[in-house]
Amino acid sequence: DVVALLDWADGADAAVIPFGCGSSVVGGIEPAVGDGFAGTLSLDLRRMDRVQEIDKTARAARIQAGALGPVLERQLRPEGYTLRHFPQSFEFSTLGGWIATRSGGHFATLYTHIDEFVESLRVVTPAGIVASRRLPGSGAGPSPDRLMIGSEGALGVITEAWMRILERPSHRASAALRFDDFYRAAEAIRAVSQTGLYPTNCRLVDAEETALAGAGDGSFHLVIVAFESADHPVDTQMARALECLGDHGGVYEGEQVGAAGARDPVADAWRKAFIRAPYNREGLIAHGLLHDTFESAITWDRLPDFHSNVKAATERAIREVTGRPGHVTCRFTHTYPDGPAPYFTLLAKATRGSELEQWRAIKSAASDALIAEGGTITHHHAVGRDHMPWYDAQRPALFGEALQAAKRALDPNGILNPGVLVAPQR
Repeated sequence: DVVALLDWADGADAAVIPFGCGSSVVGGIEPAVGDGFAGTLSLDLRRMDRVQEIDKTARAARIQAGALGPVLERQLRPEGYTLRHFPQSFEFSTLGGWIATRSGGHFATLYTHIDEFVESLRVVTPAGIVASRRLPGSGAGPSPDRLMIGSEGALGVITEAWMRILERPSHRASAALRFDDFYRAAEAIRAVSQTGLYPTNCRLVDAEETALAGAGDGSFHLVIVAFESADHPVDTQMARALECLGDHGGVYEGEQVGAAGARDPVADAWRKAFIRAPYNREGLIAHGLLHDTFESAITWDRLPDFHSNVKAATERAIREVTGRPGHVTCRFTHTYPDGPAPYFTLLAKATRGSELEQWRAIKSAASDALIAEGGTITHHHAVGRDHMPWYDAQRPALFGEALQAAKRALDPNGILNPGVLVAPQR
């Protein structure tokens, strides 16, 4: 059906935008394709929602791309497996959407993106089908999967994938520590990330966000660390992580950790606020609050200047645009041995009737600062249409030309999600 639809659209001069469940926050699925097409089709893939096959020996599953997060997890659970990829949009996003946007998920270290779980892909393009070979690894030239992971519907329609799956965890522990200084907390996170312990969760939440989330009174920065395993207790890893964090000034007031199912109440309070946040956004906007998030990644050595300058630039833009101060908070969503992924949240009082213009001005100022300070325009929110000017500035010019050439080979008439990732071809 997908092949037939793309063949028809190519002949009818209709643009086609693959659709998972519409949770893009960067204009990735808007039919803003210009006037050069006879029409625009939104290709809803949600009926392609089956786990078609499970290879228990290799611990992998063949899953159709339209499966929503809860739908594919329900099909894996009876066999004792999980994909264990939980982006904040988990309930309203699909496997194909995760792959197409290089989604960031549940794991704050090691398996941070959907990339790590993809074993092979099947993609329908206007020029034909691209199906990669199932392999645990390969050194045979550039990876065809890597071309399609993050392609945002501009190069093809992902229809199914073999995904590496995990046994469901049975050992868990979490802890929350208080820090007086944001950058000492960042140094503590760096120490843990470079130990090779690979905690499931390893987040720094600044004092302002901690207070707004109801997990603190604004007097301390919060570090949340957690481990889980399907094979062994995690008390040894947790003890070592707490030692590292304590060496850098972290104060832990919890009781014994490491037992199966052990959870920290402060960490749980922040977690509940984190899960509720996407559901609250539209309500806040309807009540006149401008609310948005943007995220990046930077190496540890550049973090202090990056964090300070991006936060200041965004706060300055809020004051200039709205005439009032606002809130700009920061947390680390993911951490790597060479740097963190800072995630900023902004809240401001919008002027009725000018919300979009004010948002664009503040978003542009924040994005300019991200690029000027050497970060990436996005760590896991994708490019879409909103980030295109800064993506063009970030990527090497010659790589942009190579991507354009790939687009012409796979989509000669430029019908797939025009204007995303590459400039429109007409």
